[in-house]
Amino acid sequence: MEAHPPQAGADGVGMVELLRRWILGVLALGLLGTVTELVLLEHYEQPLQFVPLVLIAAAIAVLGWELARHNAASRRALMIVMALFVVAGFVGFVAHFLGSAEFQLELNPEMTTRELVEKVLRAKAPPLLAPGMMLQLGLLGLAYVFSDSRFRKGEMK
Repeated sequence: MEAHPPQAGADGVGMVELLRRWILGVLALGLLGTVTELVLLEHYEQPLQFVPLVLIAAAIAVLGWELARHNAASRRALMIVMALFVVAGFVGFVAHFLGSAEFQLELNPEMTTRELVEKVLRAKAPPLLAPGMMLQLGLLGLAYVFSDSRFRKGEMK
């Protein structure tokens, strides 16, 4: 039995384009869910906490532009914003780690480095891995950009 490559559907949309639409839908849901959670958690008490909110607003605006124009400029802007999401995920992890470490040291300034790291890893506030959502959303957005056939053919320069 021979494997056949995915064929275009009745509406002319191939499997890759269908997957791209799913990626875009998951990205949109992730953005809306994340911004809702951040607002409900009042994640805007310090200037650094505004970063994910601003990035999500930028991503929603750029996604709207991408859906309306679907051109090289909108795709490049989306790529930049999604790359910033990835960076923000790593920066957020460090910020959450340092914030939690500072709090733990206030409670017990005598603890060893190992005890501190263990406490930070188990702490519920701030959640250490929560910024990973920004990383995931950024990677989803980049998957959307890089899966565009025009991008793969070099037509988006």
